[in-house]
Amino acid sequence: MYNHNDWNTFAADKPLIDKSMKPVFKVLLMAIAYLATFVIGSLTGLIHPMCYAYVGALLPILFAFIYLYTSTVVRSFGVATVLNGILLLLLLIAGEADWALVIGFIILTALSEIIRCRQGYDTIKGIRLSFLPFAYSFFAYTAHWWTDTQGSLAAAVEEMPVGYDQLMIPVIENIPVLIIVLIITLPVAMLAIRLAERAMKKQIESFK
Repeated sequence: MYNHNDWNTFAADKPLIDKSMKPVFKVLLMAIAYLATFVIGSLTGLIHPMCYAYVGALLPILFAFIYLYTSTVVRSFGVATVLNGILLLLLLIAGEADWALVIGFIILTALSEIIRCRQGYDTIKGIRLSFLPFAYSFFAYTAHWWTDTQGSLAAAVEEMPVGYDQLMIPVIENIPVLIIVLIITLPVAMLAIRLAERAMKKQIESFK
């Protein structure tokens, strides 16, 4: 026979929404936001090829907030792995991932995870230092311009406005500027994670 008290006991032990799922939803939301930053970065290429090639130096300003918030939810291995892993899976499904992207993501993700592990998952220093390699992730996405130049130019002829491939060539060939942009990305990432910390003081107050 139905016992009301038995139902109350079951409901208390088995809530309709498992509280452990809340962090999962937060991480998935951050993964969606991370994907959005890549879309924004890609769309800048419609302005000029230089924007697509070098916007990776500015995107860490957005990455920092996503990475820091995710790190407050996941205080263990997996922040960089989940963010880059979900993005890589989606890019593979869409046919947008080449070997340079895969290798780049693996290296940057591994460095980020190793650094945070060594520095401590409950330390703000661990978040700061592990963010630095992660901040370069968009450059893994744009690397095909240099690792598969002919294929990238051919794709531009098919997909972009007439003459876009000719605008790409001087950008691709200007390696010194690329190196400078890669160097500049480091201080930008350092500043970005500090700004994120100031904006999310409550979320990180429990970190050492």
